[in-house]
Amino acid sequence: MSWGTELWDQFDNLEKHTQWGIDVLEKYIKFVKERTEIELSYAKQLRNLSKKYQPKKNSKEEEEYRYTSTRAFLATLNETNDYAGQHEVISENMTSLITGELTRYVQELKQERKSYFHDGRKAQQHIETCWKQLEASKRRFERDCKEADRAQQYFEKMDADINVTKADVEKARQQAQLRHQMAEDSKAEYSSTLQKFNSEQHDHYYTHMPNIFQKIQEMEERRIVRIGESMKTFAEVDRQVIPIIGKCLDEITKAAESIDHKNDSQLVIEAFKSGFEPPGDIDFEDFTQPMKRTVSESSLSNSRGDGKSELKFGGKSKGKLWPFIKKNKLMSLLTSPHQPPPPPPASASPSAVPNGPQSPKQQKEPLSHRFNEFMTSKPKIHCFRSLKRGVSSPLGAGPEDFSNLPPEQRRKKLQQKVDELNRDIQKEMDQRDALTKMKDVYIKNPQMGDAASVDQRLAELGQNIEKLRLEVQKFEGWLAEVEGKLPMRSEQARRQSGLYEAQNTSAVNSCAQDRESPDGSYTEEQSQETEMKVPATDFDDEFDDEEPLPTIGTCKALYTFEGQNEGTISVAEGEMLYVIEEDKGDGWTRIRRNEDEEGYVPTSYVEVYLDKNAKDS
Repeated sequence: MSWGTELWDQFDNLEKHTQWGIDVLEKYIKFVKERTEIELSYAKQLRNLSKKYQPKKNSKEEEEYRYTSTRAFLATLNETNDYAGQHEVISENMTSLITGELTRYVQELKQERKSYFHDGRKAQQHIETCWKQLEASKRRFERDCKEADRAQQYFEKMDADINVTKADVEKARQQAQLRHQMAEDSKAEYSSTLQKFNSEQHDHYYTHMPNIFQKIQEMEERRIVRIGESMKTFAEVDRQVIPIIGKCLDEITKAAESIDHKNDSQLVIEAFKSGFEPPGDIDFEDFTQPMKRTVSESSLSNSRGDGKSELKFGGKSKGKLWPFIKKNKLMSLLTSPHQPPPPPPASASPSAVPNGPQSPKQQKEPLSHRFNEFMTSKPKIHCFRSLKRGVSSPLGAGPEDFSNLPPEQRRKKLQQKVDELNRDIQKEMDQRDALTKMKDVYIKNPQMGDAASVDQRLAELGQNIEKLRLEVQKFEGWLAEVEGKLPMRSEQARRQSGLYEAQNTSAVNSCAQDRESPDGSYTEEQSQETEMKVPATDFDDEFDDEEPLPTIGTCKALYTFEGQNEGTISVAEGEMLYVIEEDKGDGWTRIRRNEDEEGYVPTSYVEVYLDKNAKDS
């Protein structure tokens, strides 16, 4: 089966058919190109969809992804992103293996087809030229034969006419012979041309054109094979990513199977557990008898009553008006955070504030401070209305020790803060170790760099690490206090009691003024909240008998400090004094000049030299 023998006379149709084949190939290339665009668009939409539902960093949504169901959803989003990546792979492979290859092949195919049909037309033109030469030779032979025949007839006529001279007859005879000779020459030429044409025609139809048709047939068959291979590649590109897509789907299934409803329920408990006890039964208050109202024995009033009974404070306590609180209001009170204590005072730098912030108190503190200190060692609730409204700092941010949270939530927040600070310390220590190694290299090889250039950075890292460690100690103290490891507040906490007392008193006053009965006829007296008549001598005697603290080192004043606030002491630049208490993280150091003069100065104003034996003890 050969186009050269079977389609020897279908040159024009073969030209149209091969052009149609190229058009089909280009149409398939366009189809694959549009498929790749669809894959890219689909992958882009999948990635945007996955990104849209990803949790925002440092947002509330990020905290929600601790539940197994939301983690499974996050895994689904990540796998969807990987799934989109596989569609991008499909697009890339189809572009490189099909579209790019077929586009180059089409260009080569067009050139090859053009060359073959150019040779075919050239062969056709040659045989047409030979045919025209044969026709010309044939017409010339025919004309010469007719001319020779007419010349012969004219000679015979002249020879038969007696009136014609012999010369005319001879001339006619020569003319007839000439024409006969020309006819013979034309005959020979025609015969030669005919033989040549037959040979050319035979070669044309049995050699040249079959060869050209055979090449065109091979070209067309290669085109057909190539488009078939491209279709196989089209399917294979999809098949190659099926295992990975299947793995993505398996991971989504695995994530769905990892959802644990019991674990999520436990996480809800950990997230919202307040640590408070539910209120007890409310005692019946009999108003029919001419007697004062009894105190409600609820758990909320007991928490305050216990503290008062321990100190044996005077004064009368009134009911909490539980019967006048609606059910939904009562539930909101039980779940609201309690009043936060004040944040610890920040130390001032010598350049910013000359005399520093308000100094902490001396050991001999007012009675209200000590009672305040005792009350803040337990979680207490000042009043229902402050519970319901919630208490926040003036700037909208919670206190540093998270005391505005319920006990359980506060413990978690403090633990997270401690872990975060420890991670920061580890980072700083890693940087310090790296710089130390670099400095050792510079010392051994001075040509690589100046060892002194890293000293400043090392000093900064040391200071940062020391500050972070002080922060860790501070938060660990609060954490231990929450967990019950510290029965009483530390000296640092006592220093802050003065500021907290002012906030506490204002909150109690507002609380007492807000309490009233539904009809507005009853307002509870505020004497039970503010007037705690306890003899101050119980506490004063206790602290007056204390022995003076021993010295633990010396210090040198770097700057002049005017101790104008209570509890502080004035120092002059360059003065040497005794250290009796280290900085507890609040920015103040307790010093002594002599037996009668001692107080606090900002830690940044002095250079401390601790005694090694005292420090070890």
